[in-house]
Amino acid sequence: MLAEADGTVPHGSDSSMRTSNINNNINPDSSIVISKMEDVVIPFSSDVPCDNNGQRMWWAFLASSMVTFFGGLFIILLWRTLKYMWTVCCHCNIKTKEAQKVNNPANNQPADRALKGPDEKEEAPASEVGWMTSVKDWAGVMISAQTLTGRVLVVLVFALSIGALGIYFIDSSDPIESCQNFYKDFTLQIDMAFNVFFLLYFGLRFIAANDKLWFWLEVNSVVDFFTVPPVFVSVYLNRSWLGLRFLRALRLIQFSEILQFLNILKTSNSIKLVNLCSIFISTWLTAAGFIHLVENSGDPWENFQNSQSLSYWECVYLLMVTMSTVGYGDVYAKTTLGRLFMVFFILGGLAMFASYVPEIIELIGNRKKYGGSYSAVNGRKHIVVCGHITLESVSNFLKDFLHKDRDDVNVEIVFLHNISPNLELEALFKRHFTQVEFYQGSVLNPHDLARVKIESADACLILANKYCADPDAEDASNIMRVISIKNYHPKIRIITQMLQYHNKAHLLNIPSWNWKEGDDAICLAELKAGFIAQSCLAQGLSTMLANLFSMRSFIEIEEDTWQKYYLEGVANEMYTEYLSSAFVGLSFPTVCELCYVKLKLLLIAIEYKSEQRESRSRKRILINPGNHVKMQEGTLGFFIASDAKEVKRAFFYCKACHDDITDPKRIKKCGCKRLEDEHPSTLSPKKKQRNGGMRNSPNCSPKMMSRHDPLLIPGNEQIENMDMNVKRYDSTGMFHWCPSKDIEKVILTRSEASMTVLSGHVVVCIFGDVTSALVGLRNLVMPLRASNFHYHELKPIVFVGSLDYLRREWETLHNFPKVSILPGTPLSRADLRAVNINLCDMCVILSANQNNIEDASLQDKECILASLNIKSMQFDDSIGVLQANSQGFTPPGMDRSSPDSSPVHGFVRQASVTTGSNIPIITELAKPGKLLPLVPLSQEKKSGTNIQMITELVNDSNVQFLDQDDDDDPDTELYLTQPFACGTAFAVSVLDSLMSATYFNDNILTLIRTLVTGGATPELEALLAEENALRGGYSTPQTLANRDRCRVAQLALYDGPFADLGDGGCYGDLFCKALKTYNMLCFGIYRLRDAHISTPTQCTKRYVITNPPYEFELVPTDLIFCLMQFDHNAGQSRTSLSHSSHSSHSSSKKSSSVHSIPPSNRQNRSSKTREARDKQNATRMNRMGQEKKWFTDEPENAYPRNIQIKPMSTHMANQVNQYKSTSSLIPPIREVEDEC
Repeated sequence: MLAEADGTVPHGSDSSMRTSNINNNINPDSSIVISKMEDVVIPFSSDVPCDNNGQRMWWAFLASSMVTFFGGLFIILLWRTLKYMWTVCCHCNIKTKEAQKVNNPANNQPADRALKGPDEKEEAPASEVGWMTSVKDWAGVMISAQTLTGRVLVVLVFALSIGALGIYFIDSSDPIESCQNFYKDFTLQIDMAFNVFFLLYFGLRFIAANDKLWFWLEVNSVVDFFTVPPVFVSVYLNRSWLGLRFLRALRLIQFSEILQFLNILKTSNSIKLVNLCSIFISTWLTAAGFIHLVENSGDPWENFQNSQSLSYWECVYLLMVTMSTVGYGDVYAKTTLGRLFMVFFILGGLAMFASYVPEIIELIGNRKKYGGSYSAVNGRKHIVVCGHITLESVSNFLKDFLHKDRDDVNVEIVFLHNISPNLELEALFKRHFTQVEFYQGSVLNPHDLARVKIESADACLILANKYCADPDAEDASNIMRVISIKNYHPKIRIITQMLQYHNKAHLLNIPSWNWKEGDDAICLAELKAGFIAQSCLAQGLSTMLANLFSMRSFIEIEEDTWQKYYLEGVANEMYTEYLSSAFVGLSFPTVCELCYVKLKLLLIAIEYKSEQRESRSRKRILINPGNHVKMQEGTLGFFIASDAKEVKRAFFYCKACHDDITDPKRIKKCGCKRLEDEHPSTLSPKKKQRNGGMRNSPNCSPKMMSRHDPLLIPGNEQIENMDMNVKRYDSTGMFHWCPSKDIEKVILTRSEASMTVLSGHVVVCIFGDVTSALVGLRNLVMPLRASNFHYHELKPIVFVGSLDYLRREWETLHNFPKVSILPGTPLSRADLRAVNINLCDMCVILSANQNNIEDASLQDKECILASLNIKSMQFDDSIGVLQANSQGFTPPGMDRSSPDSSPVHGFVRQASVTTGSNIPIITELAKPGKLLPLVPLSQEKKSGTNIQMITELVNDSNVQFLDQDDDDDPDTELYLTQPFACGTAFAVSVLDSLMSATYFNDNILTLIRTLVTGGATPELEALLAEENALRGGYSTPQTLANRDRCRVAQLALYDGPFADLGDGGCYGDLFCKALKTYNMLCFGIYRLRDAHISTPTQCTKRYVITNPPYEFELVPTDLIFCLMQFDHNAGQSRTSLSHSSHSSHSSSKKSSSVHSIPPSNRQNRSSKTREARDKQNATRMNRMGQEKKWFTDEPENAYPRNIQIKPMSTHMANQVNQYKSTSSLIPPIREVEDEC
């Protein structure tokens, strides 16, 4: 065979066929032909007009490429040489003419004409150059990716290059050189079409190139030189040479650029990874193509006798084995060219393999595990949670958000964080994989926001790091997150946590921030201080409110212990639901009673739309508004219940169908309700989701309004009699206000504090220094200075702490009355005794240094030490001053003129029930002519354990150190511990539940904020953002009407109008009686811990019971949480005691109405008691005169009464000694207004 004689065995399926054709065309008798067989290396056939002798013509293909390359290079170099020489000659000519012009000034004019000629002649080439420039610019635009046409062209060239490479892979199975018929070979036709397109594209690139020489030497140009011309030669010679077509693999180097043009690659890591892979693969395939060519062709100087048959993919295998230095030896190069190439390729290939492969593996290994994109599910909403993502924050959030009581939460949670989760957090995500997804990224990156589909998200929640060392920096980070998200999608609803109150003002600077559309900022410092402040007014309220907006499962306990009743209340949460049309036209107390008695639901507030024309479009939230408010169609109610399904009863209730039903579980959707659904009223609002997720309308203000519209009470007597020129309240009318005071005027020394009679006050122990972060004491003081308290009811506040720290806080406190400072430390017992801590209504322990300690267990060390220090203090048996909260709260309007009807007349609280001010009770509002029973203390607080305290904690586990006598397990959750249940401990972690509660119903946050902050509104926040201080306002009817709002009180059952129910009565009867008679809404009990145990000495600790059932049995020592109405008449009597002797904490709180005293007896009683009253008033006023003026912050023009500050005299000391020796029962002193 000829192929065997020449040492070339063509591979492929048709090699034997082509060899037989050669043998059939040979004349065996011709010796000339046989002698020439040594030069025959390719098969030929009569069907193909090729060389009949089968001569190899590879040199023709190669020559076409070489001539094109070097010919073009020669032309470019020649053009550059001529251009350079022309430029030099012209430059020399110009210099010669300029020299002649200087030497012959007389011939300037001819010289100018001579010079003008060439300039005019140059105008034509100038226009020609402009045309060439435009063509060049057009070509540059065509091949660039700046326009759509350019991008399409670039991508098309790359795709065709890969297609040409694919044709090469197909043809590589054929002989290196063979005769081909262009009109019959389909692959050759396709390759020809591709190369024609490459030729045109080469022309565009050549025109657009600025440096033709550099362009000629580019890799892509070299690829075109050695691949395009051989195709045209193939058509002309009717033969195909595989040749250097493998160079098309070098086009793969541009793969990353193409992907960037298509916006597929956007990150540096992905671009780098594709670059490395494309360079490695293109080099690998190109080198394999060269080995395939030389090994299947042989060495030219050996007359191609040393070739071997290797497929292209065997060559690819050989190159990989060579690069990896393995070298199995099963495949190797035989030709000299192949071996020489392998020598140099090992050097470069090994270096490339050793550097590229590890880097590629590292990039792939470092690829984000959570770097995908979220795929939205039709019919299912999703929210994005970002910010501080840790195991603790995520677990707390998921526990509350996905709680079973929320009733079918069809929301998917997408977490976005720039740090991959640890193993514990990853396991948490896997446990909730059906509703939780995690993606690694940053909300500051728009690409990451697009990955989590923020534009289609229902809301975005931003969690804050409550334990960070720099709260301002954390707030700044969250504000930047809000800006980034709002910049990407302005309409997205955002709920963010903020640590510091003053940083909320920065959110108002974001144009797209709109609280009317559902945007909310949950300020932890504001709410924390508000919860603690409410505990100063009604201890235990912080625990009750924290449990209401937190989702807790019901834990059933069979034993009759305090935990059983506490946990039954913990299972209650706050929900919203629209009221049934059956309630339309009924007053709020009537609906509230019906819901509690029949539906087993506690209605505490409604969303009300005013009927006034000026405010018709404005919805307001009214808490226990009273009889004057009638239910409207589509009124939204706020309920306390244990399950969302229970609240549906208020929507399904129908008087015709459910009036005779006693079991509330049977109240379901009836036929009447279905008829209403089929024919909805035009007034009915859109049905909101079960958990209250419907947002406020754009015109709905979350401002908590009073129970009377300002325009409805223009004729109020109190308002008419008010002095319009006196500023007693801030500009919004929500808080008491006084002119700013210098801090030096409110500073007390230890001796001054000791000589000042302090009682019924609030002691705030604060740990902080110059470097500590600000706690925001204004948020603590504002609820205690709410305008729905009368001035004489305000509890004096004494701050004990570092003066340097308090100076930093004073700027926000200088407009509040009855505030003083004792520089010192809460760990000093001398300072604590100086402020009469045993006579205070509440002691608050705060720390500003908690977040500066790395060890979590030591973050609360100062607060714990201060708490234990106070509890271990012992006090003498002196009676001290009289405390107002020793008397129980009596509803306004009750006749207490007689001892029989007075709840506290002549009553002395026993130490076994409550010692001293152990019960912080909000007492009755003062009324003209009421009796003032000054009830002395039978026993002083001899031990510090009886002092009411609330301690702020950062670490929940540290609650175990507050009570040494409890049996709480260190691993017990905070809400299950005794200090939290008793209201003596508060941790900021309980506020985490507000995030999910606000998402499902943003009205809940408004309700909570108004209850705990004393009436803060968005308008007030905007004012504080401008001035950082309260602005005084005149007492106008509109501002004074804002005082008319509910507040929380505690109702004593030991005596008074509810005494008959206190001993074994039902809580439901008390609820109905208080609501009908006094418009008071009861919602919980504060009970002694051991009330169910009959022991001689009961523990004074109390715990909270939320929303007891109707049949719940009461005990005489219970205190009832209630929402009481504002009493306008209580502040009209401005007695000397109520405005000048505030050190006894308004001991002159009135007891009964003067109108209830018969006219015939009033004068007799007044004459009989006036002498005794004047005598005791003289003694008391002599003692009160020693007080400092900081207790009387009323404007001087309103009460021009000056109280001089004098050291304690000997007479004063004798008076105190007399109190020690006198009996504990002092006859009551009646305060009646003078007849004049």
